Amino acid sequence: MSNGAAGSGGLTWVTLFDKNNGAKKEEVNGRGDAGKSEAVKKESSKKMSVERIYQKKTQLEHILLRPDTYIGSVEPVTQQMWVFDEEIGMNLREITFVPGIYKIFDEILVNAADNKQRDKNMTTIKITIDPESNIISVWNNGKGIPVVEHKDEKMYVPALIFGHLLTSSNYDDNEKKVTGGRNGYGAKLCNIFSLKFTVETACKEYKRSFKQTWQENMGKTSEAKIKYFEGEDFTCVTFQPDLAKFKMEKLDKDIVALLTRRAYDVAGSCRGIKVMLNGKKLPVNGFRSYVDLYVKDKLDETGVALKVVNETANERWEVCLTMSEKGFQQISFVNSIATTKGGRHVDYVVDQIVAKLIEVVKKKNKAGVSVKPFQVKNHLWVFVNALIENPTFDSQTKENMTLQTKSFGSKCALSEKFIRAATNCGIVESILNWVKFKAQTQLNKKCSSVKHSKIKGIPKLDDANDAEVVKNAFDRIAFIVETLMWSNVFEQRKRPPTLRLLHAETL
Repeated sequence: MSNGAAGSGGLTWVTLFDKNNGAKKEEVNGRGDAGKSEAVKKESSKKMSVERIYQKKTQLEHILLRPDTYIGSVEPVTQQMWVFDEEIGMNLREITFVPGIYKIFDEILVNAADNKQRDKNMTTIKITIDPESNIISVWNNGKGIPVVEHKDEKMYVPALIFGHLLTSSNYDDNEKKVTGGRNGYGAKLCNIFSLKFTVETACKEYKRSFKQTWQENMGKTSEAKIKYFEGEDFTCVTFQPDLAKFKMEKLDKDIVALLTRRAYDVAGSCRGIKVMLNGKKLPVNGFRSYVDLYVKDKLDETGVALKVVNETANERWEVCLTMSEKGFQQISFVNSIATTKGGRHVDYVVDQIVAKLIEVVKKKNKAGVSVKPFQVKNHLWVFVNALIENPTFDSQTKENMTLQTKSFGSKCALSEKFIRAATNCGIVESILNWVKFKAQTQLNKKCSSVKHSKIKGIPKLDDANDAEVVKNAFDRIAFIVETLMWSNVFEQRKRPPTLRLLHAETL
């Protein structure tokens, strides 16, 4: 082995002897080291790309990074929705809104409604929506949150349930509850997607009030303020949505109309509750009164006002029914949650109604047209308000209720009185009219498909060969002439092939 010459620019060469290949020079430092350094950098670069691909996030980071998993889309969508417009009232129209902001408001609203199930003495929910300041608040009386320190978590209970993920009072599935909360996200999602989120509650049992504020998507927390308290229990949540997270600049007309409708929803679905919106009491007294908001001023196919049939089956089930001219429609609630896509609670009720109505239709059906259950269903507009034990949904947005019927915790047996009223509210007549129309349509198809043969065997008859292709009956004319001479004159005029020529002497 020998070192390279000093004049080689400071490079060191090592001569290696291989018995097969002879001498071989390799650079030890200088360019050789540079090559090895480059290889190390490439390897390091590969490792960095792996770190970028496989990342671990906190749950808070994951919620902000993938909000659609928790609150639905944070992109504007345009679709037909029921909203409440001040000028018109309850109105089905096309709106553009962000489902996520609708959802975080709903979490707070349903929490307030849930409190009615915990405290039957609760009477009021107050909602304030201020588009100018971008502030929303929901207040309810009734039993407050215990203002006491949680011994295991070493913090006050309100701070625990509003400021820490996966905390809930609904985890015991052995305890049958008819509330909307379930998975431990709820109000925390509203906190996370707000610039500012404040909780105030008071508890007479512990003679204390509590107030705490979170800011910057639950990233910063103020010190909890605990005070001595002797008044009535209450809870109030005030929040300022982080509109940038929803690609919004303000609470616009469409989203305000949608949130207003939810205020009316709770007024109708939560029994015994007075709902105030922006300081005014909503004119809704129970579920039947709520349904009138949808059907008022609406007429059936004969020009008569829609008739609504209602049934309070028991303390957990309320059903209203009227005729629909737009296919099957449903408005439904489970524990004050608006199940806009329906679910098994709706199917449970509708199947009973359809089974009874189809029996009546078959008896009155003179046309002999086969009528299937889904065809009867297409004439129904159903409203269902249900309290269901530990309901399950197909997503965190809770639009479709998926719990098996056997687990509802109650039954909705529709009375004979309800069924009789349902058969006399215009639905059966509407179905029978549709049956007649279908029968006529089928008959017309049969007639149009019959091939007409030429008439033969009549002397001097000149048949209209193309008459069968004429769609308008007024285009078909029979000319009757007295003699063959006039027949020849007619022919010379080049009559259209759709005209039939009859000689009087052949008649």
